[in-house]
Parts: sequence; C-alpha cells; structure tokens
Amino acid sequence: MLKNTRYYDPINDFRRRVARRLMRMVFGSHGQPTSEPLPSKGIYRILVCHISHSLGNTLLLTPLLSELEKVYPAAEIDILTRSPIANDVYGRFFSVQRIFRLPAHGVGHPLQFFGTMRRMRKIRYDLAIDADPLSQTGRLLMLLSNSTYTLGFSSPKKHGEITHPVPLPANLESKGRRPVYLLRSAMGRDIGADYPVPDIRVGSSERENGRAALTRALAAHGITSPGRGIIGIFANATGPKLLGEAWWTRFIRVLEELHPDHRIVELIPASGQSMLSSNYPAYYSSDLRKLAGVLSSLAVYISADCGIMHLACASDVPTMGIFTATSSAEWGPYGPGRHVIPAYETPPEDVARTIAAMPELTSGTSI
Repeated sequence: MLKNTRYYDPINDFRRRVARRLMRMVFGSHGQPTSEPLPSKGIYRILVCHISHSLGNTLLLTPLLSELEKVYPAAEIDILTRSPIANDVYGRFFSVQRIFRLPAHGVGHPLQFFGTMRRMRKIRYDLAIDADPLSQTGRLLMLLSNSTYTLGFSSPKKHGEITHPVPLPANLESKGRRPVYLLRSAMGRDIGADYPVPDIRVGSSERENGRAALTRALAAHGITSPGRGIIGIFANATGPKLLGEAWWTRFIRVLEELHPDHRIVELIPASGQSMLSSNYPAYYSSDLRKLAGVLSSLAVYISADCGIMHLACASDVPTMGIFTATSSAEWGPYGPGRHVIPAYETPPEDVARTIAAMPELTSGTSI
C-alpha cells in the first residue's frame, strides 16, 4: 500500500470550509487579500504573534526582529507570545517596546489571558505578523488585533482573511529563515540575500563575565590557562537526540587527541546533573543570559540538536550542531561559524574527526 498517495478527504474538506466560515463570522475581515507589496514607509507600530514557547522556537524568531529593525528602522515592535523567556531573549532589541506574555494554557488562566489580550487590542497597529507557518492559534490571535495590514503564511492549516498572505515555500524549511522570507516576500524584497542569524544581543559586560566564569571553572580543576581556546560541550538532548555518555566519551577521546592544546568545559543541563560523570570542568546556570555570556566566550560549542544549540548560535559562538535524528534543513544552524554536522548512523570517532578539521578549531586562539 502506498503511504504517500494523496486522495480527496471530504470530511477534512468540509471541516476546513466550516472553520473558514466561522472565522469570518467571529473575526470578520482584516481587509481583502492584495497583490500589492507591503509599504516600505508609514509602518511605525508592528505586532508580531509567535505562540510557540520552546527555547529553540523563541530564539528562532530573532532573525525576523533583526530584519524588521533593518527595513522599518523607525518602527516600534510589540510581541505576543507564550514564551516564559521572552523578556530575556527579545528584551535587548532596541525596537522592541512591549512583550505581551500569554499563559502557557489560557484555559487554566482565563483572567491573565483576557487581560493580556485586552491590553494588546487597545493599540492600533500598522502591521501585524503571524510568524508561524503552522499554528492556527497564532493566526486567531493576530486577527484579534487592530491592524491595518496583516501578514502571514497561507496554507491549508491557516484560516482567516488577511491582507498579505504568502505561500509557504517548498524549498525553505529553516525555522529561522522562514519568518524573514515571509516579510521579504510581502515587501517584494530580495529573498536570496543573506538571512540574519539568531541573535540575543549579548553585551560586552556579559561576555566579560562569561570569560571570568570559564576561567574559574578551569581553575577549579587546576587548569591555569585556556590554551588555544575552550571547547564547550552540552551532552544533553531530548528523546532520540540524546547520544549518551558512552557516545560522548568516545567522541571526546578523539577530539582531545587531535586538539590537545584546547580545553573542554561541560555545560550542565537544567537538571543540575553532569552528563559526563563530572570528568571535566563544568559550568551551570539557570539564568539564560548568564549562560549566553559564557557561551559567547567559548572558542567552539558542540552539542546535538537542542535548545542550547540555538542559544549558542544566538550568542555568536562558532557552533557545531550534531544531527542524528531531526531534520537539519529545518532545525540546523546557519550563517558564518554555524555548522551542521550530519551524523546519522555515524560513529562518534568519525564525527569528532569532522569537527576537529573545522577552521574554527584548526585556527583557534586563546580567549
């Protein structure tokens, strides 16, 4: 039996038509769809709706914020989100004014939910953006805003009439690039130009404190010099992405043989437990920005696909993301110094040799 065969599903088709009709009845119309590009002038109040609350998804919205600051430098940006770390991630963007944080489960906290929505709806926006290509919740919340222009992806999972629907690109899966593509397409800008990378705007004092924390971590193990640079390893991940201590032990053995002048520091996960039997100098913090400061002071960061990998990318450290289960096209790091390391059914020794040959290690210097 062919699993990928497409066929007409009358029940789902009927459900979509009913959903569209209900959307029009409840939310009305935010203007007829138009083929005219979004204006490059006259946009001063922007709302970005992004409901996903995971660490990775929160960080992967920052390229859109960078793009908005570039194309609308005079604008003020508000963000509607469920992310508990939104202030830490978005708060250093100069253009970000308000962060409306919804509860993770609105049904369980109705007063907080409706209070937040009431504050958001008091503002008249020039542009509201539904940045998620899949979430219908994000579309619903955007339609509740008061906005002249509305922008979002068009797909079978998205209902509600907006002024600037953009077809979901089949050849661009990257979670960080897609929201930027959305804006560029609607404005008629060059979609092939370099894309902004994730960024949480780590400051100079945060970097300095990060370097000091790493120096203390090494000193606690009797190491007085960072050598040619410090390699940070985060050995945790969720589900099938978790590689295990035995895998990492084999990996690190080869890496140390090839780069004996580099130092290794383990980054401890939220559980507060070492994943490498406390065999290496380590750093732990539950503070996202302190951790970002430490990451920014590394010579190289290495881990499987996980939220801390995206934090490393956003902290501007050379990042080696090891992919063994998830889609690197969708979740992989991109941009200068960010590398996808395909390791599907690859022995850890071979993965270590691949990373050891990267220019960020072969030309590494002391921090």
